[in-house]
Amino acid sequence: MFKKILIANRGEIACRVMETAQKLGIRTVAIYSDADAGAKHVAMADEAFRVGPSPVSESYLKTDRIIEACKISGAEAVHPGYGFLSENPEFVEALEKAGIAFIGPSANSIRAMGLKDAAKALMEKAGVPVVPGYHGDNQDPAFLKEQAAAIGYPVLIKARAGGGGKGMRRVDAAEDFDDALQGAQREGEASFGDGRVLIEKYLTKPRHIEIQVFGDTHGNAVHLFERDCSLQRRHQKVIEEAPAPGMPEAMRQTMGEAAVKAAKAIDYSGAGTIEFIADVSEGLRADRFYLMEMNTRLQVEHPVTELITGVDLVAWQLLVAAGKPLPKTQADLSFNGWAFEARLYAEDVPKGFLPAIGTLSHLHLPEDTARVDSGVRPGDSISPYYDPMIAKIIVHGPTREAALGKLLASLEKTEVAGCVTNAGFLAALCRHTGFSNGDVDTGLIDRDLDNLVAEPELPEDGIALAAITALGLTEEANGNDPFETLKGWRIWSASRQFAYLEIDEERLDIEVHVRGKNHFDVHLRSGQARYNIISMDGARIVYERDGHRASGAVVLSQNTVTVFTGGHAFEIGLPDRLSSDDDAAGAGDQLIAPMPGLVKVLNGEPGKNVSKGDVLVVLEAMKMEHTLRAPRDGVIGETLVKAGEQVTDGTVLLTLAEEGDAAA
Repeated sequence: MFKKILIANRGEIACRVMETAQKLGIRTVAIYSDADAGAKHVAMADEAFRVGPSPVSESYLKTDRIIEACKISGAEAVHPGYGFLSENPEFVEALEKAGIAFIGPSANSIRAMGLKDAAKALMEKAGVPVVPGYHGDNQDPAFLKEQAAAIGYPVLIKARAGGGGKGMRRVDAAEDFDDALQGAQREGEASFGDGRVLIEKYLTKPRHIEIQVFGDTHGNAVHLFERDCSLQRRHQKVIEEAPAPGMPEAMRQTMGEAAVKAAKAIDYSGAGTIEFIADVSEGLRADRFYLMEMNTRLQVEHPVTELITGVDLVAWQLLVAAGKPLPKTQADLSFNGWAFEARLYAEDVPKGFLPAIGTLSHLHLPEDTARVDSGVRPGDSISPYYDPMIAKIIVHGPTREAALGKLLASLEKTEVAGCVTNAGFLAALCRHTGFSNGDVDTGLIDRDLDNLVAEPELPEDGIALAAITALGLTEEANGNDPFETLKGWRIWSASRQFAYLEIDEERLDIEVHVRGKNHFDVHLRSGQARYNIISMDGARIVYERDGHRASGAVVLSQNTVTVFTGGHAFEIGLPDRLSSDDDAAGAGDQLIAPMPGLVKVLNGEPGKNVSKGDVLVVLEAMKMEHTLRAPRDGVIGETLVKAGEQVTDGTVLLTLAEEGDAAA
């Protein structure tokens, strides 16, 4: 076994690998960029090396600096995590040349499955079913459009070197094909340096079911059953589970055998995932599943497999990379119970799931009820340079119903302030009737998107707790003076205080009467309510209102108070009573960058008439394209940026004027 390894990654996966390595007595080496100098994975490692500035291309993708760090530290092997260099065969060969082991498959295996078109041709020869479509080399747009027509709409355009939902476009009609093709090619080029695509039939009711496989250098290969990853948004997984709901045993066996056959066809060694798409228009059937691709690395969602099988997949990776045979045969493997994983992201759900940035001024993750894999701590920043994942929340239960209930409870206890997250959206998914019943497919979220992203109203109890907290009435007393314990107390009568709050752009004076320590009367829209604070643990408050006991969490900062309830975070402003109310100038007259990014496309010039919904700007952020549309009818007044320009969050990209008012 190795004595020291380097983890060529960051964030939660770097921390995850370190945890297993440290349990096995293996010393760990981290790498970091300037943005990550104070990151959790750096603090966890025994040693750490700076590899460059914040951008990925100047740090985590620098093979020579990683190899240099290995040589200086004496690391015998490199674990790549996922993303970055994990599926780069040239990196594997460079390590081998330097005498450093790669904790993953061979360069030949990665190449065999790295390009979707070539991989599907290889799998067809091996007898693995593939999705009908065009996987050839001809990239002429007119030819590709002809192939799409021959396959029959709807079709899916996919970057052949793609992954993670990047470079993918669904096309429902011929008139939309050209724009979709250009977008997929741009995104493929930006993300993978390869703009070539393939065209496949789009299944109208598909489920994304993948099989975890594992091989060694002794010719052995096994599967560790399936994961269902059908809950997706823009082809990106949101919640994964294992096993797949409603999976017939015969189909499980057939899919497992097909996955092992695929792994053996390329002499696969290490952890890998065979991703299948199943046509469930007539239910799960053993003759209706097709290979999508193989990921030649550890998957983000690998913990659900670990929880149902009891196997530490990272430990197996280390054993196999050290030349050991697989610890178990197929006959030795089984699973029990059910597991779910929810991906907690810094993203603005109401704004179309845009990645968000910010500083985690408050972070409480439900480690008492769930396994939490995270690479951040309170006070850390979510930067624009990397994937905005905050944590993976993973649960296990004896049944699907029990595990899903545990996941919902864990999400409702998740607290993040300083950055918007998708926690409320994840909780809404857990409550969704179709998902609860196991009736899932990749279109579920989009079909019910309006309901799932609907912003709930802040409950009255939340307003009351915000008011009490904003007035400082929940703070512990300093010193031994008994009168300090009676905040707001008056000798002749109950104290009357007013909390000035801004909720959804409405400013409210909330009257609070202090009846004694932790006893309050709060005047709300529904009338006066009596609150007794029973206990406080950090931000979490257990309270009683008119005989009903409940709990919530409240975090106070300089200008806001954040209330957490039902998985949602409500940020309430604390305005200055003396400040004037400035209306947002030019509402609807400006197109503003919602996040830092690169202007890929700028449509139009001053004087051009536009209609509401017209595509005006395509912004690339975190390797994904985001389309910005005209907020109303009008004419372009000024264009304040140009294609190829990097912009920051809040940058005015262009202005709109009424027809006839544009600048000459």
